[in-house]
Amino acid sequence: MMIFRLIGESFRFAFDALRQNKLRTMLSLLGITIGIFTIITVFTAVDTLRDKLQASVDKLGSNTLFVQKWPWIFSDNFPWWKYVNRPEPSLRDYNGLKDRLELARGVCFEVSANNRTIKYRSNSVEGISLNAASQEYNLTWNLEFQDGRYFTDNEGRSGTPVCIVGAEIADGLFDGENPVGKQVKIMGRRVTVVGVFKREGEDMMGMSQDKNVLIPLNFAKGIFDINNERYNPQVTVRGLENVSLEDVESELKGMMRSIHRLQPGAEDDFSLNKTTMISNQLDLMFGMVNVAGWVIGGFSILVGGFGIANIMFVSVKERTNIIGIQKSLGAKNYFILLQFMFEAVALCIMGGALGLGLVYGITLVFTYGADIEIILYFKNIVLGIGISVIIGMISGFWPAFSASRLDPVEAIRS
Repeated sequence: MMIFRLIGESFRFAFDALRQNKLRTMLSLLGITIGIFTIITVFTAVDTLRDKLQASVDKLGSNTLFVQKWPWIFSDNFPWWKYVNRPEPSLRDYNGLKDRLELARGVCFEVSANNRTIKYRSNSVEGISLNAASQEYNLTWNLEFQDGRYFTDNEGRSGTPVCIVGAEIADGLFDGENPVGKQVKIMGRRVTVVGVFKREGEDMMGMSQDKNVLIPLNFAKGIFDINNERYNPQVTVRGLENVSLEDVESELKGMMRSIHRLQPGAEDDFSLNKTTMISNQLDLMFGMVNVAGWVIGGFSILVGGFGIANIMFVSVKERTNIIGIQKSLGAKNYFILLQFMFEAVALCIMGGALGLGLVYGITLVFTYGADIEIILYFKNIVLGIGISVIIGMISGFWPAFSASRLDPVEAIRS
């Protein structure tokens, strides 16, 4: 109890000193405030952007592999000459994988034709993506519908002219009418709408079903060449839920090499892309941004820390005779040390809290003023307060230590 009482008295002494020197206190806070504001602003922006991008990446599926010609590699020295002569994934690859993969929940062949126009009577929507896929599309992607249904096996097998449209397309074409059963025109062909995808909204990577139209692959064969490179053919493989992605990838790689008749030791002529490749690139990129935030904010905090230390030395000088009286009345060295340490830490916490308040204000401005959601995460609040406490302890230790070592007689005389 005595220790808690001494700590409480130390806090009172510290806050009395801060209250009596309001202008000096506020000026001392500026360096810490600017430093915490800079670091936490960078971390808040990075974390928000990272989470939004990761949410977009997660739509691709954590247990999904994409057989494509080009790998998902982001670098300045991209060896494009290694991949330019590779064959595109084909129906032959799809048929071979569908019949032989044991660890896959679904295997789907997909193509897409971009910047197309869809019409209904006098209404039209431009810039849509026309996607064609085999019947297993609903097994490799998570599909949600606000109206209608997915293709039946018979529709997919026979190439029936049916389609599923995105919510934005439905709004633009039908003016609030029920789209299911209506006939639209795509690439000169009349197609019946059987379903509408649930509205998703645009994400950070532009991946959304809202402006997509999905048609059966067998129907698409009569509209365009599905094996042509311009339509970005790919085979999507989604593994079973209880099987690791590494096992699925290993089996898929072996099957693809067998289908392409590659000799042992020969380099793959296909790419197996997965979401972890994008996630790793995002971690690398945002890690560099975080380092930049630490460097920029670190200089501000360093200057602020020197300012706090300087103010604390001045405070010790002003209260030397009071320190002498306290020690002559029996105050221990650690009581004097704690008194000034608490004062330095309190200064830094107030500066950090002010910086966090400014960051929170900016998040509100962007979220409600510019309609750009930015989130101040709890971990960043804890980080800001933690940095403030550490800087306060470091900046205040030497002035507090020098105060605790004063000779009481000499201190009273001063």
